[in-house]
Amino acid sequence: MYIAMLGRQPALGMAELESVFGNVQWFSHDSALVKSDIFDVQRLGGTVRAGHVIAELPSADWRKASVHLVGEYYKKWSDASGKITLGISAYGFSVSPRDVQHTGLILKSRLKSKGVSLRLVPNDQVVLSTATSHHNKLGLSPNKVELLVIRGHSGKVIIAESTGSQNITALARRDQERPARDAFVGMLPPKLAQIMLNLAVPQAHGNMTILDPFCGTGVVLQEAALMGLNVYGTDLSEKMIRYTRQNLDWLQDKFNVSTKVTLSEGDAMKFHWQQPVNAVVGETYLGQPFSAPPSDTKLGEVRRNCDHIISEFLKNIGAQLQPGTPLCIAIPAWNDGKENFAHLPLIKNLDQLGYEQIHFKNVDAKDLLYYRPEQVVARELLVLNKK
Repeated sequence: MYIAMLGRQPALGMAELESVFGNVQWFSHDSALVKSDIFDVQRLGGTVRAGHVIAELPSADWRKASVHLVGEYYKKWSDASGKITLGISAYGFSVSPRDVQHTGLILKSRLKSKGVSLRLVPNDQVVLSTATSHHNKLGLSPNKVELLVIRGHSGKVIIAESTGSQNITALARRDQERPARDAFVGMLPPKLAQIMLNLAVPQAHGNMTILDPFCGTGVVLQEAALMGLNVYGTDLSEKMIRYTRQNLDWLQDKFNVSTKVTLSEGDAMKFHWQQPVNAVVGETYLGQPFSAPPSDTKLGEVRRNCDHIISEFLKNIGAQLQPGTPLCIAIPAWNDGKENFAHLPLIKNLDQLGYEQIHFKNVDAKDLLYYRPEQVVARELLVLNKK
């Protein structure tokens, strides 16, 4: 069994885990237990690190968890050869970084008496940053270990050995080094693209073709190509098609990716797509950007426009898709600055439009929102099946 530490918006990560693995459950507000024999954190956008569960303690405080950790790893490493690098991250405890570091220092001292060398990664915070874990390569070899100590809702404690954290270097490279970028059309984060792909095609394989009908600069197609999928992108703007082609050429060169690419200029409300299309994943029209919540009149105007464009797109593509085809699309929702969101009316009409909305056991559909607190326009994820 694994435990997954979820990102800034845990509901998105939990929905992704449920889609990919099925048998998952909340452990704390930002962690989930996953019953699986394998777990690759690099294919997940909503999980920042994960660990293989090695101990479960009923209703333990930090002192009890610390004593257990020191005792178990003293026995495990007493005859270890080679230098051990250790990091410790504590979740859900009322402790300081110094308390967490003290546990590591006790273990280091006891192992030193056995002639075992241990380098302790300093704790600036009780949870090591993803950057610290990644750059120290914790969880990637037997002698580079991060112990995740997580206290759940019930007080139960899990100790897990990290199996790695998100490769933030690779994610940043794919996001920032792409040759063609356009801030005006928005920049979908690669992590969100990964989440959307996993929500639509959790069991992806190389014969599948992923369509992004609003491909922009090609972020979704880029992440789909890295998953080994055939990619098909269309956009109303010739410039965006040109940018997508440049970015996919760059990806194939820099990341040694080889996949079938189809790109066409076209209006998603009218376009006729080549078949087969196995899944549809993309960010639709989000309307104009706002730096502050708009007036009710302005919001009503933008909402109606977005609702019309996206509804017409769904009608158009729905007539071309086979029943059962999955979709994950990002549509706009507007934050009033107090975490109250205005949604598109089409959400209540999905059945009439010919779609079944997928519901998750652990997450309410209304919580599938990607945004930062200061953002007015959020991305709301709809996970659908063509009826």
